[in-house]
Amino acid sequence: MAVRRASHSGSWYSDSAKELNKQLGTWLNNADLSHGPARAIIAPRRVFILGPSHHVRLGGCALSTAVKYHTPLYDLRIDTQVYSDLEASNLFEWMNISVDEDEHSIEMHLPYIAKIMEDYKDSFTIVPVLVGSLSAEKEAVYGRVFSRYLADPQNLFVISSDFCHWGHRFRYTFYERSWGEIHQSVQTLDRMGMDAIESLDPAAFTDYLKKYGNTICGRHPIGVLLQEVFQHVFTTRVLNRKCLASDASLLLRVKNRRLIGDADWLAVRAKPSLSTVRPHVQDTGAPHSFRRCCHMLLQQGACDLWRERHGRRDNRSS
Repeated sequence: MAVRRASHSGSWYSDSAKELNKQLGTWLNNADLSHGPARAIIAPRRVFILGPSHHVRLGGCALSTAVKYHTPLYDLRIDTQVYSDLEASNLFEWMNISVDEDEHSIEMHLPYIAKIMEDYKDSFTIVPVLVGSLSAEKEAVYGRVFSRYLADPQNLFVISSDFCHWGHRFRYTFYERSWGEIHQSVQTLDRMGMDAIESLDPAAFTDYLKKYGNTICGRHPIGVLLQEVFQHVFTTRVLNRKCLASDASLLLRVKNRRLIGDADWLAVRAKPSLSTVRPHVQDTGAPHSFRRCCHMLLQQGACDLWRERHGRRDNRSS
C-alpha cells in the first residue's frame, strides 16, 4: 500500500513537525474571522482537495494510487470508498506515485488540514483529486459528480489556486494603464476574478477568463466547484421548489454576498505562506501584493474548531 511522501517538505515548507506545528498554530491564531466564536461545531468527516495539474497534461481528473498522504505532523488517510464510487463513474484516471509526488498543489494544503483536524485524525479522511485542463462542459460534468458530496454538510471542499502569474516567464503581460501601475492593474484584474467567483455563477467566471485570459492556475478546480454549487442549487430547487438560501445542508449560502469572509466560509491566508513567497510579477520590480486569493477555503466551523479547542476567542463584531 503506497504512501505518498511529503515531497515538498524541507524546501517549500518545514519538514520539522515541531517547527511546522508552531508556525501553523501562529498563523491560524492570527487569521481573521468574520464573526465568532462558534457555539456548536460539526467536524468534517471527509475533506475533498481539488488541485490543478502543473506538470502533466490531463483532459479530465485523476485520483491517487496512494492510500495515505504523509505530512510532518501525521499521515492522512484517503477515503477508499469515495474513490471507488468516483472510479465507477468512468470519468477519472489514476496518477502514479511519481506524478503525485511531483505535484505541489494538493500537498501545500495538507499541513493546514492536519493541524486543524489533529484532535480528529482517526475519524476523518481526505479525497485528493488532481484536476486537468477542462473545458467548461467538462467542468459541468465533474460538478455534477461532486455536487452530491457538496450537499452533505459533513464534507468539506478545499480548492487550491494562486491568482495572476504575470510576466514574460508566464507569457502573460496584460496591462490596463487606466487602472494604475502594473501591480495595481494585476490587483484589479484579480479582484474582478474574485468577484466573479463570489457570485457563484460559473458562466460569469468563464466569461471573465475568456475576456482577460488571467493565468489563475486553479481556474479549473474553481470552475468545478462553481458547477457543484450550480448543480446543487438546480437540483434542490427542482425537488423542493424553494430557494437554497434556506437550505441548512448547503455549505455555501446562495446569496449575493462575498464568499471570502462570509459567515459560512473563511479564507485562511497564511502570513507568510507555507511556500516561499516568490513574486509572480516579473520584469517590473512591482510589489507582490496580490497573492490574496482563495489559496485555502475552509468552512468557518473548521477554524472555529481549532480556536475553540485552544480557548481562543474573537470578540470583534461581525
